[in-house]
Amino acid sequence: MSRRILVADDDGHIREVVRFALSQAGYVVTEAADGRAAWLAFGAGDFDLVVLDLIMPEFDGFEVCRRLRAASRVPVIFLSSRDEELDRVLGLELGADDYVTKPFSPRELVARVKAALRRYDEILALLSRAPSEVEPATELVEHGGIRIDLRRHECHVGDRAVVLTVSEFGLLRALLEHPGRVLRRAQLVELAYGDGHFVSDRTVDSHIRRVRQKLALAGLDPVETVYGVGYRLKDEP
Repeated sequence: MSRRILVADDDGHIREVVRFALSQAGYVVTEAADGRAAWLAFGAGDFDLVVLDLIMPEFDGFEVCRRLRAASRVPVIFLSSRDEELDRVLGLELGADDYVTKPFSPRELVARVKAALRRYDEILALLSRAPSEVEPATELVEHGGIRIDLRRHECHVGDRAVVLTVSEFGLLRALLEHPGRVLRRAQLVELAYGDGHFVSDRTVDSHIRRVRQKLALAGLDPVETVYGVGYRLKDEP
């Protein structure tokens, strides 16, 4: 069955370009011309992913994303003509999976949609597995006071829960499984999501920044930036 994607943008030309590219890739596309229409369409439909313009009438993309995250885990990809770090960070903080800046390559957008859907499918499959199907040796990953439960998709620092998005969880898992090793961004993406996933360096940086901020609020600062190379989890956070 074809995957269904909701595309919300107040620019009709952008919607047409996105619809054509996604339709050619085999997806069924529903369009919305503003944020309120997008929210109503989402409530009335059964969508696998949402592409959101950042600046729209009625509700902006941030507001739609907030509402989506309160109701669903569905992947969200922002489209925006603004390439400001604050916007990217806020979008990812709200739970968006990726952030694409206009003008964009339709082929790249399709690649990012495919990658987001694969990550979503993988985490849903993991969450749906019966406890007996999960090997005890691989269910928990722990290091330096950080503990993640792969089956429950939970992260704790001591007794304190740290709420992570799907992307943040995958990247932290990759670092936890290789303490002390410097991982390039491409290696992090491969370890977190598997082969064939496309995530830009800037998106990885934004996700890692959010992971560090959330861990810092729990009293830890275990992730080091190795400038010009990538990231490393300290041997002793």
